[in-house]
Amino acid sequence: MYQMYRSQDSSSIHAAHVNEVHLVPMNVIIRPIPSVLDMNKVQSLMETIRSNPDSEDVPPIDVLWIKGREGGNYFYSFGGCHRYEAYKRLNLSSIPCKLVPSTIQDLEVYLGGSTPDLL
Repeated sequence: MYQMYRSQDSSSIHAAHVNEVHLVPMNVIIRPIPSVLDMNKVQSLMETIRSNPDSEDVPPIDVLWIKGREGGNYFYSFGGCHRYEAYKRLNLSSIPCKLVPSTIQDLEVYLGGSTPDLL
């Protein structure tokens, strides 16, 4: 699927049981909620990433991995907005992620009636 490596113990409650970190293409990650950003924090993260791109100094973001009813893969991210923005502004093609196997019902917790019909 995506390039994978093992993570040290810097995990959220959602991804505490997930040890694998995948380099997921930025263009497949869906972020349906606009971020409110502290640009100083984004800039600091950019400097850290730029100085050592292979370092684990910046924790991976959590991504809900949902399989659609016809087999499509959907990748939703709600947290990690500063990290995501830093990778985006650096024009990097992928971002370290912990893929959290999820369901459409899990997605509904975040999106309610705005949850799309995933194929």
